[in-house]
Amino acid sequence: MKSSASHPGRSRCRRLLLVLGDQLDIDSAVFDGFDPGLDLIWMAEVAGESTRVWSSKPRIAVFLAAMRHFREDLRRRGWPVAYRELEVTGARWSFGDHPGFPDIGGEETLDSQWALTLDRVRPSEVHAVDPGEWHLRERLQAVTRAAGIPWVSRPDRHFFSTPEDFARHARGRKQLRLEFFYRELRQKTGFLMDGDQPLGGEWNYDSENRDSFGRNGPGFVPAPRRFAPDALTRSVLEMVRQRFASHPGSVESFDWPLTAAQAQETLDDFVEHRLPEFGRWQDAMWTGEPWLYHSRLSAVLNQKLLHPRTVLEAAERAHRSGRVPLAAAEGFVRQILGWREYVRGVYWHTMPGYLERNALGAVQPLPGFYWTADTDYHCLRHALKQTLDLGYAHHIQRLMVTGLFSLLLSVNPQEVHRWYLAVYVDAVEWVELPNTLGMSQYADGGVMASKPYIATGKYIQRMSNYCQGCRFDPAQATGARACPFTTLYWDFLNRHQSLLAKNPRMSLQVRNLARLQPAQLEAIRQEANVLRARWADAPGTKGA
Repeated sequence: MKSSASHPGRSRCRRLLLVLGDQLDIDSAVFDGFDPGLDLIWMAEVAGESTRVWSSKPRIAVFLAAMRHFREDLRRRGWPVAYRELEVTGARWSFGDHPGFPDIGGEETLDSQWALTLDRVRPSEVHAVDPGEWHLRERLQAVTRAAGIPWVSRPDRHFFSTPEDFARHARGRKQLRLEFFYRELRQKTGFLMDGDQPLGGEWNYDSENRDSFGRNGPGFVPAPRRFAPDALTRSVLEMVRQRFASHPGSVESFDWPLTAAQAQETLDDFVEHRLPEFGRWQDAMWTGEPWLYHSRLSAVLNQKLLHPRTVLEAAERAHRSGRVPLAAAEGFVRQILGWREYVRGVYWHTMPGYLERNALGAVQPLPGFYWTADTDYHCLRHALKQTLDLGYAHHIQRLMVTGLFSLLLSVNPQEVHRWYLAVYVDAVEWVELPNTLGMSQYADGGVMASKPYIATGKYIQRMSNYCQGCRFDPAQATGARACPFTTLYWDFLNRHQSLLAKNPRMSLQVRNLARLQPAQLEAIRQEANVLRARWADAPGTKGA
């Protein structure tokens, strides 16, 4: 890539503005004071971001297609953008009306490409919103310091709290819990508040938001807004098919929102057609219905194409106008204003050590079928195939199907983390890691959640139709028809009962072990060992 000084009419670069694939916000603080005659925007596609974990085709495509659309938006404004674009083989840099600059070489990593750019451009300053991954932030800042160039951090405006706010909240607390932080943010922002009290008199309506569809299923569910790939997106999809052919998943059904305008359309469609029923059915699952009443907004929120304030204001307006029940509105607001802010706070408060936590000593390899969906367990096959085909599964599919099985099987939590980071289109480490290691795998020993979220196969039977036609019976823990979730559940309780007995929220489940005779527990232990041995012989973990 040529330096900015090589382009007609441009003097030496004053500010080099770093924009990553999860920072696609035209109102970002990084653009404050931007002068297109003096400053240069830097964006880069590098294959290493797709191979560091074995990223699925949908995830790769969502990030690259959204980045290229954002680049075009910037250039339409007349803003200079140095952009590295992956091709089927190799890559090329482009600069506005000067496409096709040869690649500057170097490793296929962001920090390598960043170092080479700094060496050629030599800006007076680097301006950046800090990356959403601790290690990437450290590497990019270290490269910038080594080049002798000041790094100017700009605030991330897509959150209602800062890592410093969370640190103050956490100071002196023996336990971190979502509910208390969520209440603070409700009071701070005024969302769903009546003066200094919560609207309706309650902070949390979670007890009203746990229904299943029953035998008759969901009936008619309004289909979400879909976006047929345009020419730019189609070029990305074709490149992904060829360059990343060995990666899991498919882009044949690709229809994700990729621009700020499409993100707004997705929000409007959700609020109008599905938010009214979202709360009641948010935990339910059904075959052939991947979206149900969910929003499809997590990816555009995490890429910063849509501001969470816009989302929350739309949900609150819908409730106050009488179109959305309070329980539905509050359940949705809690996901955005509560959980999203909370997991980010936990991430920055506990990194880098959090990444290595393994409180339960889990060592099993991840079963290979997580990458292929090739399993005769109906619930896992359905959730995994949906994940690979769409890059999406809702929170209960992640927590109580794929996550529950790996937890009960005692899979190494770092392998589970790498899988979740690889396969979902909304996965950025600040949000994915605490959700996986903490909420799903309880590998942090209770930092994120007050207890392990474990259940037998009967939970899945109650919340879905996944068990229909499955040869395994969720009521049985041993024998030819034993459901592996049920077998592994009782074995998990038995193996960890001394730890779990100290947890007040687990005491009833632990006491239920007393209902089982020693011979039953031994049979369960033996069957659980067979299951672990089976999947230890067929690991499938990819990525570093």
